[in-house]
Amino acid sequence: MIVRQSAIDTAVSHALETAPAECCGMLLGGPDVVTYARRARNLATDQNRFLIDPKDHFDARREARARGLDVVGFYHSHPRSAPLPSPTDLAEASYPDHLYLIVGLAGEEPNVRLYRLEAGGFTEEHCEVR
Repeated sequence: MIVRQSAIDTAVSHALETAPAECCGMLLGGPDVVTYARRARNLATDQNRFLIDPKDHFDARREARARGLDVVGFYHSHPRSAPLPSPTDLAEASYPDHLYLIVGLAGEEPNVRLYRLEAGGFTEEHCEVR
């Protein structure tokens, strides 16, 4: 999967700005590429969780359609841990075959990993940044 550097930059800067709370957003693109990351408001009252604002989700779908793209996935951050899907991430993921990008901030530098939700769980995707 090709992920544009600008999409990574958007997700990482969002994660750094909102830490120690989690951030969230949508990934816009096509079958083989993530072109943009679009920020969303996090409506969760617990800083260790995320809940994408439905209005932001709908707006992202409209924006994607206007650009000839789709919402192909979502991103969020793990401010105090590695970018590995948590049991909560799996329990609350509800878009099969969509991408899930996680920004981990536990190390000296932000770490980004990409997953696809498939039957039974998340599978890590090779992420080629361009």
